[in-house]
Amino acid sequence: MLETIEDRVRARLIKYLGRDDTGIRKEVLKLFLEGGSFTTNDVYEQLQKRGYNVSYRGVSAMVGLMNTRLGILSINVTGDHNIYSLKEDYREIVASVLKNY
Repeated sequence: MLETIEDRVRARLIKYLGRDDTGIRKEVLKLFLEGGSFTTNDVYEQLQKRGYNVSYRGVSAMVGLMNTRLGILSINVTGDHNIYSLKEDYREIVASVLKNY
């Protein structure tokens, strides 16, 4: 049986969330799912508002990893800041995986 790209992304997401002891990864995915584009600082500020005790560097590493390892984010480089958003193609997959967590 051939595995589709969607199957691989779904498996990576499930594995990624399986190592989410604090719920922070799920929260970041929900943030991207809610829509919009975010800089690392935007994500950091949102997590702070939601009561997570995170460092800017930790958030930067997490968002960078989501971009490179999961392949679900698109990146737009403008000046000093990278602006991340959830790729439309993966919106339904992320929603369905989050619904089951």
